Amino acid sequence: MSAKTSAPGSQQKRFAAYLDSLAQAVGHADRIQPLKSYCTALLLPGERKSVEPMAARLAPDNVRRIHQSLHHLVADAPWEDEVMLGQVRSRVLPAIEKHGPVVAWIVDDTAFPKKGQHSVGVARQYCGQLGKQENCQVAVSLSVATWTSSLPIAYRLYLPQAWAEDKKRRRKVGVPEEIAFETKPQIALAQIRQALEADVVRGVVLADAAYGNDSGFRAGLSQLELPYVLGVQSSTTVWKPGAAPLPAKPWKGKGRPPRLLRRTPQQQPVAVEELARALPAAAWKTIPWREGSRRKLRSRFAALRVRPAHRDYWQAEPHAEEWLLIEWPQGASQPTKYWLSTLPAATALPALLKLAKHRWIIERDYEELKQELGLGHYEGRGWRGFHHHATLCIAAYGFLVAERNRFSPSARAGHVVVPAAEIPSGFRPRGSPRSTRAA
Repeated sequence: MSAKTSAPGSQQKRFAAYLDSLAQAVGHADRIQPLKSYCTALLLPGERKSVEPMAARLAPDNVRRIHQSLHHLVADAPWEDEVMLGQVRSRVLPAIEKHGPVVAWIVDDTAFPKKGQHSVGVARQYCGQLGKQENCQVAVSLSVATWTSSLPIAYRLYLPQAWAEDKKRRRKVGVPEEIAFETKPQIALAQIRQALEADVVRGVVLADAAYGNDSGFRAGLSQLELPYVLGVQSSTTVWKPGAAPLPAKPWKGKGRPPRLLRRTPQQQPVAVEELARALPAAAWKTIPWREGSRRKLRSRFAALRVRPAHRDYWQAEPHAEEWLLIEWPQGASQPTKYWLSTLPAATALPALLKLAKHRWIIERDYEELKQELGLGHYEGRGWRGFHHHATLCIAAYGFLVAERNRFSPSARAGHVVVPAAEIPSGFRPRGSPRSTRAA
């Protein structure tokens, strides 16, 4: 949109008020205008959302000054990401909840392919964006979701163990001293505890098998009294319905009484895939779970009550019963998905399925954050800049989510109509391909 626009429209006024509400999170007054400029630039059209192209869109006649201002805000200024995300949450969640209550907390991670080895946390690891092992950075996030909308409320880089133990590299990119190596499920649990401490409205925790396979993650959620529906692998072992490990051996009157549960060659748990293949045809129900782009999405499912078996031979009591939900599409040679859930035993299969499949909703968040707001475009190497840029992307996205919920939560929010100057036709950011195309 041209900078010749005269009076700001109602959306621009709401955007200005939204940015004013975030200003206190950056601390020093000198950071307020750069904050507003950064979020504005993230919402403007453009192929690249790194600092220099954004500065050019904001002030093509004074790129250097604006570049320095934006770069200082994101790379150097010591404001707290958690405080900013808390401000975003307090502004956006009420708008989301107008269309329905919070039903889920969704744990996920997202990857950014990255060349070289000097950017913080970059390593050869699984990259979901590419579907294979590749050089990339990975961040863990926690999102809050209703049935129609979702918003990331926590975001942290996963620091591989080789990075966590390398003092020289840590110092070079500014990794805080208190950051030690943690697995992704451990990072997610810490984010969940912070959300509980902040009194975020509770929801059922949803995550894929990368988190559900971690028995410590499942146990941590149960200790926090949070129900979950978590993906697990086909090799996960459980006790068949009605079965359980044997109790401890009878005490013979000497020594310490036996406490640990037992297994015998005849009394063993089974893998969930084996259990699924043994189910009778009557156990499977074809159920739709949501509208697709052309038709309702439906598949075959079965659900039964089982006891997880993970290392229960080191316990005095068996694991509590949980739901095992299985998907086996018609015509497929084998089951495709498995979930364990601590939802109540009275939960109906369609309700259990609806929650299990609800994790898809954050795909829209990441699509827009990456494609529209440049979540992966930050070009610096440091810990602070990586997180500050992501936090400001989420802050700008939060306004889009709030705007969407003013009308229809299922609608795609386009670009916010904010005034922008035209970029000079010959402008090329540093490092861009040799082309006359504008940034």
